Amino acid sequence: MPAETTGRPLPDIPVIETGADLASASLRVGMGAAEALLADASGPTPPAAIRLADRISRAWLRRTRNPYLAEIDEVARLLGRPGAYFFNVHYEWGCTSGVKPCPRARSARLVRVLDWHTAGLGRHIHAVRVSGNRAGDYVTMSWPGFAGVLQAMAPGRFAAALNQAPMAMPVGAMPLDWAIARWQVWRSEHLPPAHLLRRVMETAADYASARRMLEETPVAAPAIFTLSGLKAGEGAIIERREEMARLYDGAAFAANSWSAPDWQGRVRGLGNDERVAMMRGLKGGIGLDLDWLAPPVLNPTTSLAMVAEAASGRMIARGYEADGPATADLTLEG
Repeated sequence: MPAETTGRPLPDIPVIETGADLASASLRVGMGAAEALLADASGPTPPAAIRLADRISRAWLRRTRNPYLAEIDEVARLLGRPGAYFFNVHYEWGCTSGVKPCPRARSARLVRVLDWHTAGLGRHIHAVRVSGNRAGDYVTMSWPGFAGVLQAMAPGRFAAALNQAPMAMPVGAMPLDWAIARWQVWRSEHLPPAHLLRRVMETAADYASARRMLEETPVAAPAIFTLSGLKAGEGAIIERREEMARLYDGAAFAANSWSAPDWQGRVRGLGNDERVAMMRGLKGGIGLDLDWLAPPVLNPTTSLAMVAEAASGRMIARGYEADGPATADLTLEG
């Protein structure tokens, strides 16, 4: 569903320029969007419950010496309301991501569709250009006040995205499995996957370095990373457990399930096999457009669709809500 066919005016995706202080700097510019998003995400949840989740989340970030805690502290101070800490460690979404060459097979392109049930994510999506990092600049499609990275492109280096992985099933009952999974995260000393991906964007000089970091750095929760480099053959799906990794090189796609049957778990999202099959069935390379986007990859929970080409620094993105496109197309060049 192209954005221009809906017959209603659509807002542009704001572009924010920040230094290395991604979360607090973006919040100062996009305070209204962050407040609206937190209000939508909180819904009927009692403020006391959100404050408790904040206390637990901050205690974990402090205990593990999280490198972004000071930024998140500043986000909480600027917001002046509960939710900043839990928002920054929340990890409950579905996605379809992949790597495929461009039509003439001269470079690799990252394809990304983010699905999340929370209303407002597509409407409030921002493009944040982050400078002042050791390895170079990058742009992340994100939300003001969010310290992690779910999808980003580093022009001249690589592009990457994070998918949620299946949940372990120690009991077999969803509420208990979820509670055990959260308890295991709180016990972990490792980085949340979204914070690892941010560290990769900040410090990895090239595709090989990024791949090595995503394979070898322990994470606090299972995750699936998609990575595309500069050349047509530079692409990988990296499936991660806390201290284990499996790598699938080349043109590949991932949703929210493991590729190998011996890694089992409660699958996140809906129609994982169908979403991956549709993307694999696309003929030729992926154009720098969103014309390929259709069900079941596009679905009522879709919040963002994007294609990024790190070799040229070009990217296209569009925000979605349940009723269709929520933003005009954003095209970035270099």
